[in-house]
Amino acid sequence: MRKEVVAAAALTAAAAITAIAALVRQRKRWREQQWKETQKILRKFARDCATPVPKLWQVANAFVADMRSSLIASNGTHTSLNMLVSYVASLPSGDEEGMYYGVNLRRTNFLLLCAKLRGKNDPISDFHREEIHIPTNLLDGTGSTKELFDFIAVELGKFVEAHPNSEKKDAPAKYNKLGFIMSCPVDQAVATSGTAITWKSFEADSTLGKKLVSDFNRALEERGVKLSVYAMVDDTVGTLAGGRYYNRESVAAVTLGMGTDAAYVEPADAALQWHGPSPKLGEMVISTQWGEFSTPHLPITIFDTCLDAESSNPGFRRFEKLVSGMYLGEVVRRVLLKMAKETALFGKRVVPSKLMTPYQLSSPDMAAMHQDTSDDREVVGEKIKEVFGIKKSTPMVREVVAEVCDIVAERGARLAGAGILGIIKKLGRIENKRSIVTVEGGLYEHYRVFRNYLNSGVWEMLGNNLSDNVVIENSHGGSGTGALYLAASQMKNAAKSQMQDSDPQPEPEPEPEF
Repeated sequence: MRKEVVAAAALTAAAAITAIAALVRQRKRWREQQWKETQKILRKFARDCATPVPKLWQVANAFVADMRSSLIASNGTHTSLNMLVSYVASLPSGDEEGMYYGVNLRRTNFLLLCAKLRGKNDPISDFHREEIHIPTNLLDGTGSTKELFDFIAVELGKFVEAHPNSEKKDAPAKYNKLGFIMSCPVDQAVATSGTAITWKSFEADSTLGKKLVSDFNRALEERGVKLSVYAMVDDTVGTLAGGRYYNRESVAAVTLGMGTDAAYVEPADAALQWHGPSPKLGEMVISTQWGEFSTPHLPITIFDTCLDAESSNPGFRRFEKLVSGMYLGEVVRRVLLKMAKETALFGKRVVPSKLMTPYQLSSPDMAAMHQDTSDDREVVGEKIKEVFGIKKSTPMVREVVAEVCDIVAERGARLAGAGILGIIKKLGRIENKRSIVTVEGGLYEHYRVFRNYLNSGVWEMLGNNLSDNVVIENSHGGSGTGALYLAASQMKNAAKSQMQDSDPQPEPEPEPEF
């Protein structure tokens, strides 16, 4: 009897072991199948995002065609771009010296800046920067543009008093120029009544542009601030002014941050849409508004299509949604969400609510994961726990997350490089002239891998023989400093006008008598 009991127990144990082994094999096969599905999604996403050199040139050439059409848009030609003549006064020459002031108006705050320029061979000195937060009542639509300008003028007066310019203290306001640049909000809201924070870029000769300049100068005068603004321009134009101050071969500037745009110097006779007087130096600054650019050659995936459809501006700003920091992390999140739902990437029945929250992943967090070089991608593990609430992850899973970041960043950076070469090609400078492009923005400055992909993409497109003809540089002085360089160039123009006004006019010759 005892032997029978032992035998039965042994058979039961064996059956249990067999069942457990079968279950283990089943779970192993399930994991392997799920992993194959994860890799399948990853490979397809990589193929759809691919940017080989021929495709990049297709994008660049389409951009050139749209630029040309936009410059002559009055003839009814369809184009995805709505380029604007943004600035018509002369850009800095590099020999400007003296102390200058600037304002950089941003979404929820503005920067006040001043510094001494000592010529392009010397760095700026006595640099001061102050960030002022804009009161809530001026941000929620209840405040008027006049109230905003009055507030800026008051704070600027305090700033000038704290950092006076002894050389120009007695000069009339019209000869003390103030640089004023605006960092456009990501949503690119159209200018309406109410707060100025929602202004969109506008043409230099537009009624809106002239009125804003006039209104702000009136606010300065009423507050006793002896400064005046010639033009309000977007921050990309300010970046171009900084580049031109240090090198005459600087012909374009790009902003790569939460939003993106590009500006370049165009011969005046090419801009048929311009209706004002011709610039004295025969050139003007064009803001390309390249976030609006669209072409069938863009490598758009199902994730980009869904992002666009669910955005506040579906069908618009397609290029920006592939390139700018506002959207890169969101594309990564959408890919990871699909993997979590369809392949249980983060575990069976594990789809964290935060992973389903739009725009939960910022571009700085994406960059931190992408650039993680630690053993087993430890930073990736920390970030997905912090951002999405995913507490456990294997090294293999963390590697997939990093690969998704890499695919999205590489595509965005190389497309930005294609846009840059489109501008240089439009100017006819690729083959026989050296061109410098100044880039500003946190995406380029702080996201090292993104920056490397942009540069390598440009080099690949140009090839060994032409790669030295296009030089991409970081902006000079950081955010807002373009306003100082604009002020310097405007001051030079004012000084020339003052000299012309003071020159004695020849007396008219007497009429001959008959």
